[in-house]
Amino acid sequence: MNDKALTIIKWIFDIVLIIVLSFMYYLNEPVNSPRVIYIPEGSIGKIITQMHSKNYNVSKLDIFLLRIFGSPQSGWIDMKTTLNSRWDFLYKLTTAKAALQNITLIPGETTYIFFDQLAEQLRLDRDTLKKEYALQTNQIEGAFVPNTYRLPMGITEKVVIRVLLNESNLQMKKVSQKIFGLYNEKKWFQFVTIASIIEKESANIQEMPLVSSVIYNRLKKGMKLQMDGTLNYGQYSHIKVTPSRIKEDTSTYNTYRYSGLPENPVCNVSFNAIRAAIFPAKSDYLYFMRSKKGTHDFSCNYSTHLDNISRATK
Repeated sequence: MNDKALTIIKWIFDIVLIIVLSFMYYLNEPVNSPRVIYIPEGSIGKIITQMHSKNYNVSKLDIFLLRIFGSPQSGWIDMKTTLNSRWDFLYKLTTAKAALQNITLIPGETTYIFFDQLAEQLRLDRDTLKKEYALQTNQIEGAFVPNTYRLPMGITEKVVIRVLLNESNLQMKKVSQKIFGLYNEKKWFQFVTIASIIEKESANIQEMPLVSSVIYNRLKKGMKLQMDGTLNYGQYSHIKVTPSRIKEDTSTYNTYRYSGLPENPVCNVSFNAIRAAIFPAKSDYLYFMRSKKGTHDFSCNYSTHLDNISRATK
């Protein structure tokens, strides 16, 4: 073999070596990401493009590499750490899954209590949850839709609030557009405020339109609502309303003290309560009293209401 051939071979070898070393260096580059990330459904190219838009250190070459590793799994992925080599990062995208936890927000529950639940079940910091909520929405209460959410262990406070608000907002818009043909946030949360009282006061779904009619009838007549449920706000969600509490509470939630509706919803509400707030029953009822059966007796005048109270307390 002559010198020219040897030179060409050496040149090719050097080029291959450089390529291999560069490739190895590329695979060992660090990739920063949250510990838990969400992978949407879609093509590999779409996934990489989305990650790049979130400032993950990925490139078009990773589209080719992922085709070798396999297709990424859609859903929540637990990366175990926030810093991985590119090799580990791409491999985990195709193999890892996050442990999911069912979190159920029941209709009528307050955000205050829900923060306690999220903090305990997902091992998060309650104060940080509260801070993120205030940063991400201007609604003091009622911004979450009661539902069972599957959330990953390891998710951050910022992301969990964003996910819950986004999913809730999408559901609210969908229902509003179905009923009204559009979504007006201010108008919608006026109904949420009424619905939150309905949620707290009703014994069952069937009663909701009747409770709604009482609220509208009393407001129309300029009567104070005088409903205990409005005082089950925030941390008082499950605390029995007493005469001393009615006397001492100076918040706008106290409908014994103030006329009209509270300034904000009392709790997070179901769509059944929302529909009742939008479509109240047609009635002349102004009062209702919980009977011994657990449901309510409705009445149009105070004397009948007193008789209902007497029967319920005997």
